[in-house]
Amino acid sequence: MTNKSTQTSSTLAPDQIYAVRRYIKKTWKTLTRSHEHLLQSAKDTKLEHKSDTPWIVYISPQEDCPNVQFVLERSLSKKDMQQIEIRTLPTSVEAIREHGLLYLPGPYVVPGGRFNEMYGWDSYFILLGLLRDGELELAQSQVDQLLYQVQHYGTILNSNRTYMLSRSQPPVLSLMVLALFQYTQDEEWLKSALPLLERFYYYWVVPPHLNPATGLSRFYAFGEGPAPEVLFSERDEEGKSHYDRVKEYYQRFEIEDYDVSLFYDRENDQLTNLFYKGDRTMRESGFDITNRFGPFSIDILHYAPVCLNSLLYQMEIDLAQIYDILGNEEIVGQWRERAEIRRERIDNCLWDEEKGLYLDYHFQSEQRRRYEFATTFYPLWVGLASDAQARRVAENLSLFEAPGGIFTSTRVTGNQWDAPFGWAPLTYIAVQGLHRYGYHTEGDRIAQKFLLMVVEEFERYGSLVEKYDVEHCSMNVSNEICFGYSSNEIGFGWTNGVVLEFLAPLEKSVR
Repeated sequence: MTNKSTQTSSTLAPDQIYAVRRYIKKTWKTLTRSHEHLLQSAKDTKLEHKSDTPWIVYISPQEDCPNVQFVLERSLSKKDMQQIEIRTLPTSVEAIREHGLLYLPGPYVVPGGRFNEMYGWDSYFILLGLLRDGELELAQSQVDQLLYQVQHYGTILNSNRTYMLSRSQPPVLSLMVLALFQYTQDEEWLKSALPLLERFYYYWVVPPHLNPATGLSRFYAFGEGPAPEVLFSERDEEGKSHYDRVKEYYQRFEIEDYDVSLFYDRENDQLTNLFYKGDRTMRESGFDITNRFGPFSIDILHYAPVCLNSLLYQMEIDLAQIYDILGNEEIVGQWRERAEIRRERIDNCLWDEEKGLYLDYHFQSEQRRRYEFATTFYPLWVGLASDAQARRVAENLSLFEAPGGIFTSTRVTGNQWDAPFGWAPLTYIAVQGLHRYGYHTEGDRIAQKFLLMVVEEFERYGSLVEKYDVEHCSMNVSNEICFGYSSNEIGFGWTNGVVLEFLAPLEKSVR
């Protein structure tokens, strides 16, 4: 069997690998936010801000606000403190009139670029990189800040800004807790994390996130109306917002994927309340934007997604493992039973025998949507697929395989989470899923393609970025993206983490 290490080592020279690793090592510091960076953290380019007004930082009402302010005053210069206003977060989200940063007590790593705050599912791939890079203290803090969010803000947030209080992101917290525990073996910390892990789990498995008819979960954001950050920051050269461009699309094209009248009032040229609910929910999914759930994924509210339910299966398996580590055998069985029930439901609703793929399930029509998307690798990644199902998915790899790794979907739509684009997280999940079921040649090949593309673009431009055109192996994507934001952000947290994961076997082989 040819492995990734021998393939890649003949292509990537040690000095190329060293240069990328050095960049990533330096970037962790650039992307770290702590008390001393509070002013930098509070600044938000995604919202309008008057230059003569302070940046607002909200403290959880469960905290001792005067004490937190005292701690911050000792960490920051007087000049910086004058540009910040500390407030206690209202108990009702609707009572927030001015948006701001949500306080976190410890250091954390942000993705980079316009994403100058802590993000939910980005943090998992960032954590993998921190652990690979020996940044154990920062890795510990990264997980602790997410646990703090569950305790103080009710869930893991899309990001720690007040306009994100109404939505979460794909649940990867249990994966993070166990990944960190592998390094620390701190059972007391693991025991302290358990109630918060369970609280986060139940966020996803009761209505409105639960669809009672199937027993599967869906994404569901609680906010109403346009997303504030989209209104201000996702504008094109003509000044049109993403929502303006969506209305133009609805005016010009016939859509058969869903009943457009639910989302767009053609007579008055207005997007409906349900549109904005779907738009916010699509952002909770982490895949903003794709046509996976119909144009702009606005119909996402009516679907059980492959990705979310695979992650909840993983969470059930992880909670069983944690109870096993802590010696509570009776509860272990309960969590394993939940996982098995979810696996059966996923088989019934999300597995498409004819196509040999896992597909998202529409509750109302009781049909799977025939939209090939790279989330089909999630069930392999978490180990819920049978050997026969994994073989079918692997046989369909050619649908997604690209010169630079994995296409996000098989459709070109003008959205950044569709072809020809590829992203580090989905590439990692596909590779790990293939490896888990013994498809090592295929997994190695995909990892190698992604690494070569990233390193070559790094040598050309000197940075790692958020996403790539994996058809042309290029980080220049802006002209191809029509909806949402078209920029390609530099940093970049999850690309850093996945690159280090893919480099690890290579570096091990040459030691």
